[in-house]
Amino acid sequence: MTSHTARATKRRSRAGAAFLGTLVFALAGCAGSVDTGQPEPAPSAAAALRSPAPEGDLPTELQSALQAVVDQTMSEYDVPGSAVGVWIPGEGAWLAATGLADQEQGTPVTLDMSWPLRSVTKSYTVTLVLQLVDEGVVSLDDTIDQYVDGVTHGDQITLRELADMSSGNADYINEDFLTAFEQDPDQLFTLQELNGFMLGKPAQFPPGTRKVYTNANTNLLGAVVEAATGEPFADVLEERILRPLGQEHTAYLTDASAWPEPHAVGYMPGDGALVPQDQNFSILGAAGALVSTLDDARAWAQTLATGALLEPETQATREQGAPLEVGPPYDLYALGIGETDGWWGHNGEGVGFTAAVFHQPESGASIVVFMNESNVEPPAHPADQTFRRLAAVLADRAG
Repeated sequence: MTSHTARATKRRSRAGAAFLGTLVFALAGCAGSVDTGQPEPAPSAAAALRSPAPEGDLPTELQSALQAVVDQTMSEYDVPGSAVGVWIPGEGAWLAATGLADQEQGTPVTLDMSWPLRSVTKSYTVTLVLQLVDEGVVSLDDTIDQYVDGVTHGDQITLRELADMSSGNADYINEDFLTAFEQDPDQLFTLQELNGFMLGKPAQFPPGTRKVYTNANTNLLGAVVEAATGEPFADVLEERILRPLGQEHTAYLTDASAWPEPHAVGYMPGDGALVPQDQNFSILGAAGALVSTLDDARAWAQTLATGALLEPETQATREQGAPLEVGPPYDLYALGIGETDGWWGHNGEGVGFTAAVFHQPESGASIVVFMNESNVEPPAHPADQTFRRLAAVLADRAG
């Protein structure tokens, strides 16, 4: 085995083990397809929902305070690079590319880079389900066995419980999955194959009795989208969200070779140094396989938090939640969306990257943070920490 091959094998093995630890806490169905007979969503109506970014720059003093937060957090967690945006209606915007996208090559981060959204993807997937709820195609009270066979307690677990992380499902990130992944880290897994790893596995707890963040919940909802529409998940996402909102730089990936350039290298700590991570987006599925850019993420933050793609009653239902017992740091987690101090959105982490995408409906402000390090020790979420600290700067300024 050459030294290059040995390093690659070691890196992939480390990525597989870290993937289990990270996505359990961070990050196609077996049922037949259904002809819904529903009309296609009207792109013209949704296209108007992408508000332009505020014009102009935020005040110089505020920019300095925001940059100081980014610099401090990157130093604290040894993050190589970040892309951060803060937008405040009526005042302007601040965008910052800081540090290195690739340490080995010395490549700086740029504002046009594509970044993994990781679990922010969940907010897109649940939005698709809620659109189908609005159209009467599915109900939040439907049980998952109506769409996917073989889920333990499938006749009891509702789509609502999948969306709010109270299903009790086993995760697909288990020994069977890790064995398959480590045997061939380049294998492109289908959504159906990912779901297959959790079918028939013992439940973590009875449905609806606890809130434990589990990636399999969202991949099962991806299978619901496919079964209810009769189309591949990626196509439904493109038709219903990405194209109507003009998200030309957001994509659902399975093959990492299709990841648009430029993009950063993701790192995790290991052996006293940061170790670059190979990427296989197919292992994430509907729970985490999206990539995006700063401005597309800004537009999504506002769309998600304001419910612009949903009926008002459905958005109100979406926001009903409670704190997670196990999972990412939110004040509460609802239906594919989290809330922290009045900011609504989602964060994501895994295999070298962290992301935070949030909007504050009261002020209209949005914050997006992308960073290229995950699995920091002691455990923390660098992008989410940065978001919280930036939000605190805005709150102190307001009052």
